[in-house]
Amino acid sequence: MLQIPTTLDETTPASLRPVLTPMPVMTQAGTRLLDAAGDLFYDRGVRAVGVDLIAETAGTTKKTLYDRFGSKDALVRLYLLQRAGRWREHLLARLESAPADSESQVLTVFDVLEAWMGPQRRGCAFVNAYAELGDTDHPAVPVIRAEKAWMRTLFDILTGDPVLGGHLHLLYEGTLVLLTAGANPQAVPEGRAAARSAMAAHHHP
Repeated sequence: MLQIPTTLDETTPASLRPVLTPMPVMTQAGTRLLDAAGDLFYDRGVRAVGVDLIAETAGTTKKTLYDRFGSKDALVRLYLLQRAGRWREHLLARLESAPADSESQVLTVFDVLEAWMGPQRRGCAFVNAYAELGDTDHPAVPVIRAEKAWMRTLFDILTGDPVLGGHLHLLYEGTLVLLTAGANPQAVPEGRAAARSAMAAHHHP
């Protein structure tokens, strides 16, 4: 089984701690609010969506929202934390069923990315949120950075080499941007080819 960090313990790097924080146990109303907020934040952006719309969409009240989460900022953080957890679970399950050699594992990450983005391809939720929040003290910013650190850690583990892992992570992030913001339908095949070339050059310089 892949030894990729998915839970917190004393060995967890500080950069990964925010994204590996367990989701809190929520009431039915809390779950409806978070699900509604997640869809709205991803589709419209975190700044454009207000608490009134979230409460209305979830069929609850603003008071319930504040009672459950305390603030909209806390809700944004949990939206990204939930999305990070779902992505990790999905990706790791696919990697578990893929061939175990390093190249196949790395290329599977690119394939899973393309399927995860789907036909709408609204982009990376973490990059989109950071574009709005910037380098601020918003509680979601550490979650955004930790998710990117987790992906870097994944490539380091899959390759067993932090230098190659860093190169592949750059290719992955570039592929994601070109697939979505760049509207390049060939971004994943091109990213896969570049990743294969990078791995070949690294092993046979």
